[in-house]
Amino acid sequence: MLPPESNGSSHTAPEHSYLEPEHPPAQSKTVKVIIWVVVLLVFAAAYILIERHKSVPSDGASGGGRKGAAGGTVVLTPATAKEGDIGVYVDAIGTVTPVYTATITPQVSGPIIAVHYAEGQIVGKGTPLVDIDPRPYQATLMEAEGTLERDQNLLAQAEMDAERYRTAWAKNAIPKQTLDDQEKLVLQDKGTVKIDEGTVAYDKVQLGYCHIVSPISGKVGLRLVDPGNVVTANTTTLAVVTQMQPITVIFSIPEDSLSKVQPRLKDHAKLTVDALDRSDAKKIGTGTLITLDNQIDTTTGTVKARALFTNSDSALYPNGFVNARLLVNTEQNVTLVPSSVIQHNGPVAFVYLLQNNVAHVRNIQEGVNDGGLTAVTGIQAGDVLANSGFEKLQEGSKVQMAGTGKGSKSATSANSTASGSTAP
Repeated sequence: MLPPESNGSSHTAPEHSYLEPEHPPAQSKTVKVIIWVVVLLVFAAAYILIERHKSVPSDGASGGGRKGAAGGTVVLTPATAKEGDIGVYVDAIGTVTPVYTATITPQVSGPIIAVHYAEGQIVGKGTPLVDIDPRPYQATLMEAEGTLERDQNLLAQAEMDAERYRTAWAKNAIPKQTLDDQEKLVLQDKGTVKIDEGTVAYDKVQLGYCHIVSPISGKVGLRLVDPGNVVTANTTTLAVVTQMQPITVIFSIPEDSLSKVQPRLKDHAKLTVDALDRSDAKKIGTGTLITLDNQIDTTTGTVKARALFTNSDSALYPNGFVNARLLVNTEQNVTLVPSSVIQHNGPVAFVYLLQNNVAHVRNIQEGVNDGGLTAVTGIQAGDVLANSGFEKLQEGSKVQMAGTGKGSKSATSANSTASGSTAP
């Protein structure tokens, strides 16, 4: 049986009441695309403008510096190139090493009866340090001397008998064999006396070991033994004495520097070595290169060198770390400028030469650098150079010395620095 027609119509009507969601028109999509394209173009234009503003074209003619006139006068501090001498140095890390260090151990055993040194005392060669009880060794020596005296008398008796036998044999009173036996007995007694003399000498040496003195001049370390301690021969350390004056520094130089150093040593030149502290700022002492090691260390590619220092103020302390500077040669009559005036454009080094209140770029070749000064070629002594304001300088920039009327003062200060820091 079919449902009423009205019910069927009421059932189907709601199906048409659920409408599908409306899709945005195509025009709105096109607008969004256009907006995004415009935004991206704005960002790209801004990026290009910023990059163009940052980029500075290089001067192709000069190879360094910047091209084009500056947009105003640049105020700067000048420096003047000077003619002078500068040292060629080899820098290395070194260790202070004493010429002599004596670790004193007893040669005899026994109780210590006296310690004569104080900790840190400066002692000379032969200064008493420690005494070991000598009585057992005195008794042994006395016994050996008694034996020697007895055997010396036996030898004298045998020699007298031999002389009597010679007289008797000359008169045919005794056979030759008796004389020969007595002469051999004399030789035996002489051998016994030599043995006794050796024993006495040995016992004297052993007795001497009971009184221990410093074998070198130097500084004694901390006290290691006290009176009453019993020490054993060749095992117990009694004291350590280190020579302080003179003292040496051992340092390593690259094998590439041998070609500079060896010819000077062959010419018997006295090469100066400066020892500086850990910060490489304060000079501790000045010495002379003694010699180079006979082998190159294959693991590091360096060779050891030893320099001697008088160390009169004891500033160099044994086993201390120092920075060593070996003066290999001195370049004379070269053009020197403060290192701060040199600018770089990649591998090219250049300076700003000031002429008639205008900056000009000049390429240079750098040489030896020492103490804030650099030897250069490409400019002449007396040339005035820019020493500040580099971020504003360009080829052809108009310049003015820092402080009206003070430009010459700044230049004079720079000149004094250049001339006062040259190598001796």
